[in-house]
Amino acid sequence: MSYEVSITDILNAAKSLSGKTRRTPLEFSPGLSELTGGEVWLKLENQQIAGSFKPRGAFNRMFAMSEKEREGGVITCSSGNHAQGMAMAAKMLGVKAVICVPGQCPEVKRQAIREKGGDCVELRVIGTYYDEAEQETFRMAEKENLTFISAFDDPYIAAGQGTVGLEMLQDKPDLDVILCQISGAGLIRGVATAAKSLRPEIAVWGVHAAANPAWPEALKKGKVEPCEEEVSLADALGGGACQNHFAFVKEQIAGTIAVSEHEIAKGIRFMFERHHQLVEGAGAVTVAAALTGKINLAGKKTGIVISGGNIGEEKFLEAMRVSK
Repeated sequence: MSYEVSITDILNAAKSLSGKTRRTPLEFSPGLSELTGGEVWLKLENQQIAGSFKPRGAFNRMFAMSEKEREGGVITCSSGNHAQGMAMAAKMLGVKAVICVPGQCPEVKRQAIREKGGDCVELRVIGTYYDEAEQETFRMAEKENLTFISAFDDPYIAAGQGTVGLEMLQDKPDLDVILCQISGAGLIRGVATAAKSLRPEIAVWGVHAAANPAWPEALKKGKVEPCEEEVSLADALGGGACQNHFAFVKEQIAGTIAVSEHEIAKGIRFMFERHHQLVEGAGAVTVAAALTGKINLAGKKTGIVISGGNIGEEKFLEAMRVSK
């Protein structure tokens, strides 16, 4: 299916989310500003409930469900963060939720899913990578007659995530650039839709781990195809490009930026040492892009999305070790 996501949808999502999610800070970064020669502001979604931006979309979708969908139960596939938002919403609504995660989902996220969902949630671990887990989730949804809710390929999800961009432009209306994570592309579509509706000339760049080249490959080939990926510190950015977001990304996103594992680790270290923020690999890819100078931010006002902070001890210590 194809669908549109408008600024009206995002404003409606903001109204629906009021009192359910947190308006996170947009914090000035002296270090990145000095390094880049511009003004850099950090949207700290690691301070969101459940430690990432994902509850925005999950809540927006779950609270829009029909009574029939709620009674039948839902199923989703997630690398870990969307799952926590789904678990929280399921518990609030008293809805049965089957949550599938790939093997590379860290134990810290698995435990958080169980805690947040309680008896409403059944957690299933499938394979290693997101795409294989998602394919199995589709099969189970049909077999068990459950409503499938995508982590990114859904207009309600994208509109909920778009409230991140809405808040950024409300707090800093003259931003010239936004650096945003790109994976399934629900986040970047929502953020870019909100930002460009309020400031049409703004440039929104998609940042991803070099370990997962799904989007640059899709844009180069002109179509979405399966793409091999490797295990990454940015585990939340696993999975392929999304066909329903392809045209939007091609037309509205300024470009994509790849960052290496070492660069991601340095982004995690920078946020810990300079901003006293615990940030996961996916949350740090945008910082890594600014640190490495892969995009010229001199003289510009830049907003950087810090998408989440759900990092386990093992990965955090690995990042500290390799980033020295």
